[in-house]
This record gives sequence, structure tokens and C-alpha cells, in this order.
Amino acid sequence: MAKLDDYLKTNKIDARRVISASKGLERLQAEDRKIFAAKKALKGADDAAKEAAKELAAKKPRSGRPVSAPSLSKALAGKGVSGSAKTRIVRAVNAVLTQKKKSAATFADLFGADRKK
Repeated sequence: MAKLDDYLKTNKIDARRVISASKGLERLQAEDRKIFAAKKALKGADDAAKEAAKELAAKKPRSGRPVSAPSLSKALAGKGVSGSAKTRIVRAVNAVLTQKKKSAATFADLFGADRKK
């Protein structure tokens, strides 16, 4: 069994709950759309507008791509999953753990210490 599967079982977290938490976390919101607009405005704006847009464009928007059921099932089985999918899984598991008033999990807790630096 994979480390993620063991962790979810010990903390009594259902995989469907991880998927639904990810949908809520990764959904694009109005502030994300403002960040995208600010990045576009940087290309053709004058100096005064660039300063205002730089601050907003420095923030990182949500990905807009939640954890999918096939990628979560691959991760639960211990098969290869992309790094961005692993990050989204960690973020979703931490959201569920926060709702349960438990401490947050690290990447190493869920996938081992195989993350590249």
C-alpha cells in the first residue's frame, strides 16, 4: 500500500472528501481573475499603471484544476503521479484535516521524502 492510502485510513478520511475539498480550493475566483488581468496589463501599460499592476501580478493565482478521481486513485495505489497533482492532493488533505481540527500533513507524510529540491 502507498503511504497516502495508509495516512488517509489512519486519519479516517474518505477519498471522495479529498476530491470535493480540492474542487473548492482550486476553483478560480474573482481575485484570481484580477491577477490574470494585471499580468495582461503589464504588457502594454504606462509606468504609473505598471506599478499598480506589478504588486497584484506578483501574487500566485489558484490553478483552477482540482484533483481528479483517476489521479487520486493512482496516488492511493502508489503509482506515479505528477508533482503538481501531488501538491494539490497535499493541499486538499490539509483542508480536510483543518476541518477535523487536526494538524496539517507535510509532503513527506503523504508521499515520502522523494520530493526533488
